[in-house]
Amino acid sequence: MAPKVLVVCLGNICRSPMGEAVLRNIAKERNIGITVDSAGTAGYHVDEEPDDRTIATCKKFGVPISHIARQVNQRDFYDFTHILASDNANLDALRRIRPHDSTAEVRLWGSYLDGAQIADPYYGGIKGFEDTYRQCAQLSNAFLDTLANTPAASL
Repeated sequence: MAPKVLVVCLGNICRSPMGEAVLRNIAKERNIGITVDSAGTAGYHVDEEPDDRTIATCKKFGVPISHIARQVNQRDFYDFTHILASDNANLDALRRIRPHDSTAEVRLWGSYLDGAQIADPYYGGIKGFEDTYRQCAQLSNAFLDTLANTPAASL
């Protein structure tokens, strides 16, 4: 079974849709079969497109992006094999709502590389979005390296 990954941030318009697009793009470049989606722990921006700066940054780096914001729901904990939180606050929120019998592995995305959180670029300028892009690219490769070294039966 191919891994199904959900990337999560707060509002699902900056970090997580960018992470979704970057992870999907890098997996495709590396010829790794994977399903990727994203969601927010809060419902502030449900049904909105990603922030214009998220779209501009992805376009600058040649990464296709198409997403409509949604909020994490209980079904996600069964439908996805991996749920990757952008920061500790969202990781804590995910752990609070996670059903006791969920099957998804819920982790800080940065735990696959250096343990760093992805800073929220929302209140800053384009540089913060470009920094987020670079971090998402590094984390995507680290996550995919882990998948490549994991026997298929344990995914």
